[in-house]
Amino acid sequence: MSDWLDKITNAHIRDLIPYESARRLFAASEGQSKVWLNANESPTAETFSIQSEQLNRYPDCQPHNVLASYAKYANLTAQQIVVTRGADEGIELLIRAFCQPGVDKVLVCPPTYGMYAISANTFNVGVEKVPLRADFSVDVAGVNAFAENAFAKDAMPEDAMAEDAMAENAIANNIKLVFLCSPNNPTGTLIPQESIESIAQAYQDKAIVVLDEAYIEFSTEAQQTALLNKYRNLVILRTLSKGFALAGIRCGFVLSSPEIKSILLKVIAPYPVPDPVAQIAAQALSEQGIALMHKNVSRLSQALSLLSDKLSDIAHVSLIGEQCGNFVLFKSEYNKALMTFLVDNNMLIRDQSKQLMLDNCLRISIGTPAQNTQLVALIHTFFARIQNSNNQEAVS
Repeated sequence: MSDWLDKITNAHIRDLIPYESARRLFAASEGQSKVWLNANESPTAETFSIQSEQLNRYPDCQPHNVLASYAKYANLTAQQIVVTRGADEGIELLIRAFCQPGVDKVLVCPPTYGMYAISANTFNVGVEKVPLRADFSVDVAGVNAFAENAFAKDAMPEDAMAEDAMAENAIANNIKLVFLCSPNNPTGTLIPQESIESIAQAYQDKAIVVLDEAYIEFSTEAQQTALLNKYRNLVILRTLSKGFALAGIRCGFVLSSPEIKSILLKVIAPYPVPDPVAQIAAQALSEQGIALMHKNVSRLSQALSLLSDKLSDIAHVSLIGEQCGNFVLFKSEYNKALMTFLVDNNMLIRDQSKQLMLDNCLRISIGTPAQNTQLVALIHTFFARIQNSNNQEAVS
């Protein structure tokens, strides 16, 4: 970096490592020769129509037809919903609205979706971590322990405030947002309702609990929208990227109380939802569109079960976590060599081994039956070569 550019770059940005999205690692422009099983996308797409009459006009900040359609789908009111550019924008809006840079923090439970921490770091907001337990369940007691001291500074007598150590301890846990993910990416695990409620209760009047339900269409029994009217500090993130097979249009939703929505609308961009995106989203949320989504989810869930069974039968492969989304996480001591072999054969999956507790782990997005069969065949070929190599070494 040039000296002058280095000097004017924000200090907290200079050493920031950006999120390695699937498209940063492998560009979609590389073409159809590759099998894309690395971004938890749907392997197939539906057809939509676009009307061009209004493309010369700026779009509505919050398109009414999309709000009304999603409100009906989620059994909420339009006053509880903000339409965003994917759930990722929802994460950023919450951080911008509620976290003071250089002072406040968010809390995350790794291994989980990396953008919670990356977005916080981008805004110079601190990150506290309470790792998942060995079975990938949320450490509720560990998360709630931060709530007990989050605002202790306000309750301290003036003489105690004079003691630096106590004052520093009081503000050390200045958590404003707690991020939870259910089904969790990449472990595929669900968070029980009682755990969510315990955390929401612990942070009442202290912080916002953000529940990311990006994959909820694959585990509808776990959806928690009914809790929004019970806990005013609960926010739910949703998206059309997964079950609705619309990752390419970047359309997400923040579900919350009307009060939180009003604050988020203060920091949102003037025109966050392009008109073509709104048109497609409205079609996807129509009665016919929702029926298509359910069929797609059913197909992928069946394929997930079949692929999981086939992977379970392969030596040196161990399934990790649960399979409550549209992906499978597995562990193998040969993960790096296997990843290289698959990439060399134009089969792209996701390496998760850099994440906490996920040494030697790889994640597979569910593809078409043909793609899943091709993947399994390649994995068998890889391990057959490993076995042959080991046999030759033993003989020699």
